[in-house]
Amino acid sequence: MERARLILKPREEARIRAGHPWVYDNEIAGIEGRPEPGAEVEVMDARRRSLGSAFFNPKSKIRARIYSRIPRAADAAFFAETLERALAWRRRFFDPERQSVRLAFGEADGLPGLTMDSFVGEAEDGSVRSGAGRWISAQFLSLGVDSRKAEILEALAKVFPSDGIAERSDAPVRALEGLPPAVGVLAGSVPGRALIEENGLRFGVDLLGGQKTGWYLDQRSNRAAAARHAPGRRVLDAFCNAGGFGLACAAAGAASVMAVDSSADAVASVEANAARNGLSRLVEAREANAFDLLHSLERSREKFGLIVLDPPAFAKNRASVEGARRGYKELNLRALKLLEPGGILVTCSCSHWFGPGPFALMLEEAAKDSGRRMRTIEERTQDLDHPIVSGYGESRYLKCTIAEAV
Repeated sequence: MERARLILKPREEARIRAGHPWVYDNEIAGIEGRPEPGAEVEVMDARRRSLGSAFFNPKSKIRARIYSRIPRAADAAFFAETLERALAWRRRFFDPERQSVRLAFGEADGLPGLTMDSFVGEAEDGSVRSGAGRWISAQFLSLGVDSRKAEILEALAKVFPSDGIAERSDAPVRALEGLPPAVGVLAGSVPGRALIEENGLRFGVDLLGGQKTGWYLDQRSNRAAAARHAPGRRVLDAFCNAGGFGLACAAAGAASVMAVDSSADAVASVEANAARNGLSRLVEAREANAFDLLHSLERSREKFGLIVLDPPAFAKNRASVEGARRGYKELNLRALKLLEPGGILVTCSCSHWFGPGPFALMLEEAAKDSGRRMRTIEERTQDLDHPIVSGYGESRYLKCTIAEAV
């Protein structure tokens, strides 16, 4: 059956030709044919030149998501080829057979709305370890991939077999696609908790109940980079989640680590992970609001040699950027006041909407208002299994600056 065509308005194609995969509702002049929700359509410019094949969703502001720049069907063969390319990239920098990695990073890998993490480790049932394995945690965040789960699972079984696949399609963005949340086991069996290794440490990962896919693999190399500055220092790990930064610092020789999170579950995870790695005597986990605690520590004249700030995304959309800027500035200003002379600040933002330029300017303002100066050591981003591609600015979302307070 001939595909429907989405015809763009004049001069709306430049961004898409540069590599961006999204077509918004207000960019479309007309639709030829009657595509069903989730159908494959051909996107064409105003002069009827093809821009690629896309998934169509009439309920979303993003009407079409381009998955191929040439005409082709999104069948199991397509997904197998695309997953093979994604896996080949990871194998250049990681060992996916032995190491936990992000296998698919949505549009950056040509798989619009599909996120997949592979976790390699041991299954754990309570305190009893029940064997090694590999499990995949998947998020189907767009209608196009959600309606093709069968083809994707078929392709995945050929390209990168696993012991089980957990679905974690419970992100709020699914609602923007007209999709309900979905969590469960799609194939094989998935343990209640898996023990993975990162930077020489063991961490427990809740594949079905943890945040997002269960673990933030994007900060792997940044945790190692932060830990290089930890020996002999008193460390504060704010928004610590399960303790990735703080425990890496403790293992590297920190004098002590205070790990802080507002979630009781996160605090319990930090304590369990510290015990797994024989680091309990060095790590104090506190359940607290990070902003409130920073104020309290300042009033008490506490000082730290290294502070990690890894908050959730304050800017969820364009309208929230100014409020996010104020939040990031306040957070970094308070942290700078707590640093001892020569102390190290490791500060992050995971919001695409708050880009590298605004992030750097915010740090300048925070330093000025705190009465400190910062000497930049490194400016980092997400690890290489979360590829950054030209033309798709959303693929670069994580900022991580390591700086010395002088």
